[in-house]
Amino acid sequence: MKHRVLKIHKNDNVLVALNDLAKGDVIHFEQEDFILQEDIPAKHKFFMQRMKPGEEVMMYGVLVGKTQNEVLKGSRMSTTNTHHAAEPFAYRNANYDWHAPDVDQFSNRTFLGYHRSNGEVGTANYWLFIPTVFCENRNLDMIKEALYAELGYAVGDKYKSYTQQLIKAYQNGANIDEELLLPSQENKRNRLFNNVDGIKFLNHSGGCGGTRQDAETLSKLLAAYADHPNVAGITVLSLGCQHLQVSDFTSELKKRNPSFDKPLLVFEQQGAQSEEQLIKDAIQETFKGLIEINKIERKPAPLSKLCLGVKCGGSDGFSGISANPAVGYCADLLVALGGKVLLAEFPELCGVEQEMIDRCENEESARKFIRLMTEYNALAHQVGSGFHMNPSPGNIKDGLITDAIKSAGAARKAGSSPVTDVLDYTEPATKAGLNLVCTPGNDVEATTGKAAAGATLILFTTGLGTPTGNPVCPTIKVATNTGLAQRMKDIIDIDAGAIISGDKTIPEMGADILNYCISVASGEEIPKAVQLNQDDFIPWKRGVSL
Repeated sequence: MKHRVLKIHKNDNVLVALNDLAKGDVIHFEQEDFILQEDIPAKHKFFMQRMKPGEEVMMYGVLVGKTQNEVLKGSRMSTTNTHHAAEPFAYRNANYDWHAPDVDQFSNRTFLGYHRSNGEVGTANYWLFIPTVFCENRNLDMIKEALYAELGYAVGDKYKSYTQQLIKAYQNGANIDEELLLPSQENKRNRLFNNVDGIKFLNHSGGCGGTRQDAETLSKLLAAYADHPNVAGITVLSLGCQHLQVSDFTSELKKRNPSFDKPLLVFEQQGAQSEEQLIKDAIQETFKGLIEINKIERKPAPLSKLCLGVKCGGSDGFSGISANPAVGYCADLLVALGGKVLLAEFPELCGVEQEMIDRCENEESARKFIRLMTEYNALAHQVGSGFHMNPSPGNIKDGLITDAIKSAGAARKAGSSPVTDVLDYTEPATKAGLNLVCTPGNDVEATTGKAAAGATLILFTTGLGTPTGNPVCPTIKVATNTGLAQRMKDIIDIDAGAIISGDKTIPEMGADILNYCISVASGEEIPKAVQLNQDDFIPWKRGVSL
């Protein structure tokens, strides 16, 4: 550890503890001594000066809170002495000047992707099962059980084997505590279709009941997934009488992509001879489709064809210092190379709205962002909440005391490039560069929305550890600290803790992350979330979700 504390921005009036600091420690920083009034755990902040109630707390160079009572120099920031505050925002026609990073080391690089007829390139080749209504979830589960293990996509065999060991030990009167969990066998070598990266299932709780608006939003979402560059073929299961009709889904699909030409199989239960016949036909016809999409092979594509979603979850006090800015540098590299980057989680842009507005390339996008943020926050306030209530107990415990602190650190995932477009939920990203996508901060709702916008890879930073992924978009986990990377190595792909220790710079780590993304996009590296089939999918009903 080369330093004990960090001042993120020259205008800040708090310091971040990079390791555990004890009460009474004297911290010498910028020709000034700070005597700590209490223990300061790593990731937490302490005040650089004595402050009166109502004074502004600055971090990342922006307002992140105000003091609730008098605080002493060297005392720890907490929910007791600091509450959320953020600057107002408005369109002001700023002249944003961006200096792109040097991309010479990546200028001639390519990745091996799956080329689609509309010019998009996927990083994976999936067959997708979609139910138009929750009534079909059981049928999807039956099909999944039939196909997964037999075609080589199951990952839970080691737990089945362990259960069998326990049964055998119990039947023989042996001590079950002595039974060991054995490693699972690598399934990829047993796959029948080597060019099919997976069979994915979008189980959900919508399609009927609720409101017609809910069904309409779900229809747009499912159409976005069917049209996703990582999807090669689709099987749709419908009941028949639900709000979300197959005709609504196919209409949205054609509206989104008039030249849609992927295999699309539709089975409606109320028009079938029996449930057994429905499942049999779905399996048989899908098997034929798998034979066809297995003929598609990876071919070189420029890095400009990548669409990178950036997300944080289980965030901690190091997120905005290590993993997020490193991912942000990777994002800037990709933008400079002509690719797309998607930043979502609108509740976690609270406090940095003005920066995002000033970065918008045109007034239309800026005003759309203002409208979406204002309407979303107002909706939350109507039910007695608000963006200020976003931080979770885990966030707070690890140093994210206000939503503005969390947001200021979260926004660093997007790097510093201009905002080329602002997208509402389910709208596709069509412009190169940084796109803002309206979604909740909720991990799965956000990744679900990012994939709908077209992300072909997701970089997911975490300080506490989050076991989640996406059905159609490979999700790469980046740890903010080495302790987490070592403790939860079964779900973490990249350790950004070297930034905290001072062993790597943010640009160095950002370049490492882009290199890893290229390997994943080419099928050479398989992220842990993909290996574990962490296929989480939660549609947003456009209600209050932070």
